[in-house]
Amino acid sequence: MADAPSPNVDGEPFVRPDTRALLDMLKAMNRPPVEEAGAVAGREGMRAMAQIGEAPARDMAVVKDVAVPGPAGDIPCRFYDTRESREAGPVVLFLHGGGFVIGDLEVYNALCTEFAARLDLPVLSVDYRLAPEHPFPAAPDDCEAAARWLASSPEELGREITGLVITGDSAGGNLTIVTTNALRDKPADVPVLVQAPIYPVADEAGQHESFRLFSDGYFLTGSTMAWFTKSYAADPQSPRNLPMLGDCSDAPATVLCTAGLDPLRDSGRSYAASILKNGTEVTYLEFPGIIHGFFTMRKAIPSGQADVEAFIDAVGAALERRK
Repeated sequence: MADAPSPNVDGEPFVRPDTRALLDMLKAMNRPPVEEAGAVAGREGMRAMAQIGEAPARDMAVVKDVAVPGPAGDIPCRFYDTRESREAGPVVLFLHGGGFVIGDLEVYNALCTEFAARLDLPVLSVDYRLAPEHPFPAAPDDCEAAARWLASSPEELGREITGLVITGDSAGGNLTIVTTNALRDKPADVPVLVQAPIYPVADEAGQHESFRLFSDGYFLTGSTMAWFTKSYAADPQSPRNLPMLGDCSDAPATVLCTAGLDPLRDSGRSYAASILKNGTEVTYLEFPGIIHGFFTMRKAIPSGQADVEAFIDAVGAALERRK
């Protein structure tokens, strides 16, 4: 388990030793930030970071790439299962992070196997279109299309699906909420049983104290966030961009986590508090002393493995309560 936060007499935030070691290493490397390197180099950099810093994938009985019909052509997806076959049950829809600009199936391959193994559920990972080549609303359009296709128990997967668990990190946490709201407003063939956003963007992050505290020196920076926002080119008033601009009532059971050193921390806090007031069952986990992105840095930040397990176990517990 991670070390507990301890009082800090100089007022500096608590930082875990392994988190500090990674931050120091990244600073020493002095690589150009993604907003200077550009989208293509940024995607390569994220894949390289995952190869170096992410835990190995779990063994799966099924790992299969599938093409999902989308609004602008097929959406590449990857299907995981620990079992060759199984009885009817829920399936996890995973929506990756990367600021709507970077991230792909390979970066999140190991994490998807972690979800599949720990929940003992099938997982479909969605390689939605990325900005700036495909700006808003390409990403939410693709994620909604994939969710509706998955809910239809498509023959290609050989599974009878009774409900969805929608999850994803960062931009994927935003897309988790946006997709869940879309399926609330126009239901799919099966319900969303649990939504599980991981350090999501839910409102204007720059308004929060966590942005002031952690937007420089804690991996995800304010300038990178601004570049992602510009690249995504979303309607700033659309709830499909920032879901808290719209109706967030009638959300399904929600498991949400934040990272203590994340400029997005308070955006996740704000969304959790909002839906809790609306009567949603909420499990909120805030992991101290760790940075944005740690879900795919489990080798580089070993203490984060326990946090990932705690989050996935909370998703499983919320799902059990739906039975």
